[in-house]
Amino acid sequence: MAKMRKFVAYRRLERPYTRTSKFKKKSYVRSRPHINIVRFDMGDATKKFGYQLDLVSKSVLQIRHNAIESARQTANKMLESKLGSNGYYFKIRIYPHHILRENPLAAGAGADRMSTGMQAAFGKAIGSAARITRVGQALFTVYTNKANIEVGKQALKRASYKVPCSTMIKIIELKK
Repeated sequence: MAKMRKFVAYRRLERPYTRTSKFKKKSYVRSRPHINIVRFDMGDATKKFGYQLDLVSKSVLQIRHNAIESARQTANKMLESKLGSNGYYFKIRIYPHHILRENPLAAGAGADRMSTGMQAAFGKAIGSAARITRVGQALFTVYTNKANIEVGKQALKRASYKVPCSTMIKIIELKK
């Protein structure tokens, strides 16, 4: 299996390129890759909490789906071990809709027999990414009580290490 390309190649936010061709079979992305995110809602969704903690992006970029899943696992593991399954509600606020493509080019001996160069360069789907289109967009949200705010902040801080952008944590008191 090929090595995963560094995300620096896909981080910049551009208009999604949709191919239009006079041949119908070449005018769309034929396959949608599997998304690694297992769950988008964790904890107790039925309970009312007093505080909302948001992990907010400070930049505009794309975040790959495996980075979102890694951040989810890190934050949820800490929240569940410290607060139990009923002491919080954790929600992922972004979804990886954007399909990342790559035009694989072979290098070395015999490469002329495999690659087509730039003739059919639209690329194959290799993954998906969530597009963060504005500064201040919430990536993850934790709902909890006043006594557990520090645990929620620590969990979101650990999740921020897994995403490729600088972030900050906003605390909002909810009206009851």
